[in-house]
Amino acid sequence: MPVRGIRGATTASENTAEAINEATEDLLRQLTALNDLDPNEIACVYFTSTSDLDAEFPAHAARRLGWTQVALLCGPEINVGSHNPRAIPKCIRVLILYNTPRPQTSMRFAYLRGAEAIRVDLEASRS
Repeated sequence: MPVRGIRGATTASENTAEAINEATEDLLRQLTALNDLDPNEIACVYFTSTSDLDAEFPAHAARRLGWTQVALLCGPEINVGSHNPRAIPKCIRVLILYNTPRPQTSMRFAYLRGAEAIRVDLEASRS
């Protein structure tokens, strides 16, 4: 079965475990609904977060949602500098690798809580 990539990002309101979990859970719920995801078909999930978020691993939110058999990994976001328009503070990004026969073009992404600025190319393609 082919593996498809599903991307998304969100921001946390503050650097607390509660805020990081809330934002990440919201993002994962959105991506699950948009793509009708079955956690049993998720190959793995890779999270990154900006250096100003260190109170919790974003992967903890996936565990709280019951994704206990999914391989999860967290890493740091590359610091591109505040002058870059895609440098959003308190940002959590996710890449879900999903086993599905559906084409990559059918995968839906989610950018929440100001993270839409990361993907200005998506806005341009919707116009």
